[in-house]
Amino acid sequence: MSEAQITDWLASQRQAMIDLLRDVVNIDSGSYDKAGVDAVGARFERHFAEHGIPCRREADATFGDAIHAEVAKPGSNEKPVLLMGHRDTVFGKGEAERRPFTIKDGRAYGPGVADMKSGVVMNIFVATAFHKFGGNPHPIKLLITSDEEIGSPSSRPVIEREGRTARAVFNSEPGRPTGNVVTGRKGGIFMHLAITGKAAHSGANFAAGVSAIGELAHKIVHIHALTDLDKGITLNVGLVSGGQSVNTTAPSAEGQIDLRYVDPADRTRVMDAIEKIVATSYVPGTSATLTIKGEFVPVVQSAESKALFEGYQAAAQQVGLTTLQGEFSGGCADSGFTAAVGTPTICGLGPVGGLAHTPEEYLDIDSIVPRAQALALAILRG
Repeated sequence: MSEAQITDWLASQRQAMIDLLRDVVNIDSGSYDKAGVDAVGARFERHFAEHGIPCRREADATFGDAIHAEVAKPGSNEKPVLLMGHRDTVFGKGEAERRPFTIKDGRAYGPGVADMKSGVVMNIFVATAFHKFGGNPHPIKLLITSDEEIGSPSSRPVIEREGRTARAVFNSEPGRPTGNVVTGRKGGIFMHLAITGKAAHSGANFAAGVSAIGELAHKIVHIHALTDLDKGITLNVGLVSGGQSVNTTAPSAEGQIDLRYVDPADRTRVMDAIEKIVATSYVPGTSATLTIKGEFVPVVQSAESKALFEGYQAAAQQVGLTTLQGEFSGGCADSGFTAAVGTPTICGLGPVGGLAHTPEEYLDIDSIVPRAQALALAILRG
């Protein structure tokens, strides 16, 4: 086996990668759509079966099953390299039919085409190359998860478990529009705030009512005031609902809160402030509860992760990605979980794309092969 065999074969698989990507983009797989997420998983399992790569499912009753695959020399007991990716999207049922996979002017479009079905396809083909030719210095494990877009409620313990046993983690979230990879990320917490008030006729019996919407409005103002852009702390109440009718004092209201932060120490401080706001009744007679629905931890670059990035960067330069750098992202990802358990981790290694979570999401088709080659060379030299 030579490096050229691996990189040449990956170059020859450009259309095969596009074909597999087309198949999975054209399957709806919103995070709460277990059947759809598992259907995407079944398409990946078919690839593994066709190439003789052992794989297994780790079942989950609520969300899509986790899929594991491995390429290793018989009897190897070395710590593996872990290639991670998620196959769920933020889009609902029918989105794939409304705007199926298309290619125009060198860019591919479709729900989840960049975030991050292309990264999973890339990981699979890199592992397939090593299965075909050998040469991987360590076992290669693939983990394909199902619920990253909602904070990985079922996948987090699986990711942490697999991360603890790995020597290095490559998470193939989309490459940045700049062509860079991600060496640092914010942490994030997704919360649900529920307010209880008291209904009353807003004309005939106004004084007897207690407005949950009024209370929510006060809390939103105070929560948003915790934003500190200089420290990278942002608070956003992105969804609100409540009330019974226009002529009724609102008996209930709710809001969805997004917190992002950079420094792990800021998590406790900001959450304490939020909990004080929740416990305070700005409108007398209201009550409130706060529930954490999902959470990501930051990716903080360690010395070992920096060395891992430098090795990847050198490999990328060999395949023509000469300007590739590491950059910070305000978005969250599963890579935070493996970084937090102490495993060297880099993220954003997938093909280059942009405008994720929108109908304009795109993937630069010509980035698929060189990004796959760079990952393969980084593994070879690890």
